[in-house]
Amino acid sequence: MKNKTQIEESATTNFAANELVNNTVQLDMKDLSILRLLQDNARISVKDIADAVQLSTTPVHERIKRLEASGVIKQYATLIDGAKVRKGLMVICYVSLNQHSKKSGTQFIKLINELPEVVECYSISGEFDFMLKIVTEDMNSYYNFHVNKLSQAENIGQVQSVFIMGVVKQTHVMV
Repeated sequence: MKNKTQIEESATTNFAANELVNNTVQLDMKDLSILRLLQDNARISVKDIADAVQLSTTPVHERIKRLEASGVIKQYATLIDGAKVRKGLMVICYVSLNQHSKKSGTQFIKLINELPEVVECYSISGEFDFMLKIVTEDMNSYYNFHVNKLSQAENIGQVQSVFIMGVVKQTHVMV
């Protein structure tokens, strides 16, 4: 008869095999519990996670490493209050391109990745091609960004800016 650790190791091996076949990651209730704890506090210790999910530290550590290696956990981050670090203006900026070739899309994405004001960028469907989340110090710095950086990019068709007046909900929790 298998002990608890052997059963957990067997389950981990089976999950890894399924991930290769389906190109998805199979998560059990323990994995989901671990993810919830890490989303709530990325600095939580493996021991505290192990206590909370009722496993020993070794299987928890192995599960976390598997979640990292499979890309479920992409990174650990610190959420910052922009107003406290002189980044008090947040803008959602919709951008459409004039041309939709692979080359022009790649050039735009390269530019966006070089602009520190752009903290998120999504390729979207509909009237616009991209949605950017931009943080700057104030309206003057956004104007400077818009006129001297974004609008200078080749192939920009239309730009629409929406200014965030207040944050109602902001979370990183997915599971």
